[in-house]
Amino acid sequence: MGKPRTIELQPAERQALEQAFRSDTSHAFRQRCQIVLFKSEGRTSKEVAQLVKQHYVSVNAWLNRYQQAGLNGLRTKPGRGRKALLDKQTDATLVRQVVQNERQRLNQAKAQIESQTGRSMSLKTLQRFLKNLTVLTDASD
Repeated sequence: MGKPRTIELQPAERQALEQAFRSDTSHAFRQRCQIVLFKSEGRTSKEVAQLVKQHYVSVNAWLNRYQQAGLNGLRTKPGRGRKALLDKQTDATLVRQVVQNERQRLNQAKAQIESQTGRSMSLKTLQRFLKNLTVLTDASD
């Protein structure tokens, strides 16, 4: 078995990691900061993996990302996850117009939106999109 891999942190780096761990809103980012902090204490990757409930290979991968890109390397890269079916900038006017015309029959509005955009969606998706639109318009007032 090899020597445990550790990382030496400067006081400013440690402080930045601890601040991000305490105050950032992203759980995944906070957990990655914690991984680097644990590794800087001299713990093995398997110990850290048990503490954060990840695989030790993931622990080493995040350590590599931190060494290559610093604190921003621990953030999730853009473009991850499922893409939205409806875009607030391009589809908002269409959805508002169709829903205005079919105010009492949301299923009919959904069918019209699907035929005009060429994308199928559930009624829940449309409802969630409308709710987010109202939240945005209420916040901008």
